[in-house]
Amino acid sequence: MSRITVIVDIAVPPDVVWEDVSDLSSHVEWMADAESIEFIGSTTSGVGTRMRVETKVGPLRTTDLMTVTSWQPGRTIGVEHTGLVTGAGEFSLGPHGDGTRFVWSEDLTFPWWLGGPITAWLAKPVLVWVWRRNLERLKRRLERRRGNSASRRG
Repeated sequence: MSRITVIVDIAVPPDVVWEDVSDLSSHVEWMADAESIEFIGSTTSGVGTRMRVETKVGPLRTTDLMTVTSWQPGRTIGVEHTGLVTGAGEFSLGPHGDGTRFVWSEDLTFPWWLGGPITAWLAKPVLVWVWRRNLERLKRRLERRRGNSASRRG
């Protein structure tokens, strides 16, 4: 198993960040590795939400089945995923100065036939790089929106 944690500080209040990230369908707009999200059933938020996520990292493609396992409005979204790689992950956010500290943590397990812990060790720096870029995209998206709405008010 490999634990990966990436953190970004966003100059936007936590309630604004939550409003965006709690819209699970919008994740494809800031996660470069998420090609598509298809909900399984009518639930699109909260515990029990299930979705099929097409993921691409470089030449590798996989489909993950994800289930939301925790949902604390304004604070956390936890998921379990199965597919080529299995694991559990969590987005958590909290106040940080005038903005938000966003933490993305995942525990991932690679199958033995794909090299197991060796592949996890090799994949970790790549996934850290991908997820850091994703969080930087989220940060730019939210801060740009805040700047645009502030300039319209002023």
